[in-house]
Amino acid sequence: MSDRADASRSPAAGLLLDGPAAPDNVRLALAQTWRDPPGWLGALAAVNHKTIARRFVATTFMFFLLAGMLALAMRLQLARPDNRLLGPDVYDTFFTMHGTTMMFLFAVPVMQAVAGYLIPLMVGARSIAFPRMNAYAYWVYLFGGIMLYAAFALGSGPRSGWFSYVPLAGPDYGLGKGSDMWAQMITFTELSALLEAIVLITTILKMRAPGMSLNRLPIFAWATLATQFMVIFAMPAIMLASTALILDRLVGTSFYNPALGGDVLLWQHLFWFFGHPEVYLIFVPALGFISSIIPTFARRPMFGYTAVVLALIATAFLSFGLWVHHMFATSVPQLGKSFFTAASVMIAIPSGMQIYCWIATLVTGRLNVKTPLLFVLAFFFILVIGGMTGIMLGSVALDLQLHDSYFVVAHLHYVLLGGAIFPLFGAFYYWFPKVTGRMLDERTGHWQFWLFFVGFNVAFFPMHLLGLHGMPRRVWTYPAGMGWSTMNFVATVGAWTIAASVLLFLVNVARSWRHGNPAGANPWGAGTLEWATTSPPPPHNFDAIPVVHGRDPLWDPPGQPAFVSGLAADAREVLLTTVLDANPDLRALFPTPSIWPFLSAVATTVLFIGSVFTPWAIVWGSIPVVITLTVWFWPTRSHHARALALERRP
Repeated sequence: MSDRADASRSPAAGLLLDGPAAPDNVRLALAQTWRDPPGWLGALAAVNHKTIARRFVATTFMFFLLAGMLALAMRLQLARPDNRLLGPDVYDTFFTMHGTTMMFLFAVPVMQAVAGYLIPLMVGARSIAFPRMNAYAYWVYLFGGIMLYAAFALGSGPRSGWFSYVPLAGPDYGLGKGSDMWAQMITFTELSALLEAIVLITTILKMRAPGMSLNRLPIFAWATLATQFMVIFAMPAIMLASTALILDRLVGTSFYNPALGGDVLLWQHLFWFFGHPEVYLIFVPALGFISSIIPTFARRPMFGYTAVVLALIATAFLSFGLWVHHMFATSVPQLGKSFFTAASVMIAIPSGMQIYCWIATLVTGRLNVKTPLLFVLAFFFILVIGGMTGIMLGSVALDLQLHDSYFVVAHLHYVLLGGAIFPLFGAFYYWFPKVTGRMLDERTGHWQFWLFFVGFNVAFFPMHLLGLHGMPRRVWTYPAGMGWSTMNFVATVGAWTIAASVLLFLVNVARSWRHGNPAGANPWGAGTLEWATTSPPPPHNFDAIPVVHGRDPLWDPPGQPAFVSGLAADAREVLLTTVLDANPDLRALFPTPSIWPFLSAVATTVLFIGSVFTPWAIVWGSIPVVITLTVWFWPTRSHHARALALERRP
């Protein structure tokens, strides 16, 4: 049975939009119908979006911890001059693995993972679109990350930086299989991201609850929608670049070899055409977190809803016009650089609009200061510093002086780590009760926040000064007498303070998962639909699909709630709605759990890993991929019989 849904001929046949809530026997039938199978085989076949999203979040956070341990090792190496804790080759490998893990295995996947859990709940759907594709995307991502770290453990980790510039990563200088593994890991993660983008876009546009027109869509859903369209336009560039790189290395092509007609700057253009939008692939979902948290703890709807939505869309659009400001030290014409300088300044405007709307919401509301709001307020401080240094680096004259210094490292971490991780921790504290039914401990949360906030600024603010004092980035040690020792030691202390904060967070999660205070359905008194169901949600999300009458459905004036009735309880039937106004359109029968997405991911992994060693793996490895995909999408009689039976209902 494929991911293709079978829809009934009559759009609203048998549906009522003012039906009663589901009785107990219907709830039990729905839970039985939508649950994942038991046992280890059932775990491999699971397609429930909450199951897949929890795995995604746990896996991304594991990679975050690995990247953090690599960062701590690098900070220990740089804590004092002439240190020999790590050799230069080991340091380069650690540096490459740290950046690669944070950018490709953590930052973008974790944002898609959170969206994969929340979006169906926020829009009032029982499932995510293409649930088997969603499961396949997770397995591909997992196997890609394992492949990279297996190569690292076996001494074949990449050493050319997370940006893998040529010719350093090319066949002449990138010896061994490290750069090949890096290039194939890119293909793994970006394939996963593209599939997740398709899943999320379809869910938002076609599976919203009746009445949730686009002008009533939650702001986090808008942020997710903008981000996934960015993924579709940005990811093919890096997949093309990495494929050309591995062809240069393994087949002997010359895409990046100037001696044979190639161009090394082609890599930088392709990479940064993806790389700068990737900053906003991380940043825009974080803005969506903030726009969900602030109204809840300000006890009022978002001020300037339309302005915030337009600012998100403008940020997504403008992010594709900034990539050359990473290349101001190259031979790009001066006139071209001036346009990218203007774009680098212009993109600060929509962010300023959102900050204005957030502050207006906070000032005009009745604040309930809890841990999620603390992380949001800290984000304002971090964003201002990171944004200001970004505008500074957008100036050609200043960028030429600071380009390869630690000032850029400081800016990168203020924008990426500060601009994404503070809202992400706020989101974890905010939605943890929805996922587990338990509250994270508030006092521990305050301790963790202050350790992270202080440690972050102690770790990264001195790097601005190091850059201004001339310390180059990407160096494994430095001589005494340069005046850099004290600030490097302070930065190392800050890094270990961040580690203590993350450890405290893990303790809080482990303790609260089983022994935290019960949360209830809506512990924060929020207004969006994910809080309209139990905590944690049942396998089917909602006993009856709600009908929406406003932007904050749970804050609407009290009255008789309306629900959709008429959907089958003994089949995975969902309601599809129109794109603009979310009017009932079609009933669709969704696929059941299947082992074939997992087996297809295994076959894909064999093909990609084999291609690192011989091009013939593409030929022979395609056979099991075709077989597993054919079985996956092969229609079954029982599925179509069930679809016909549902179609013929009165």
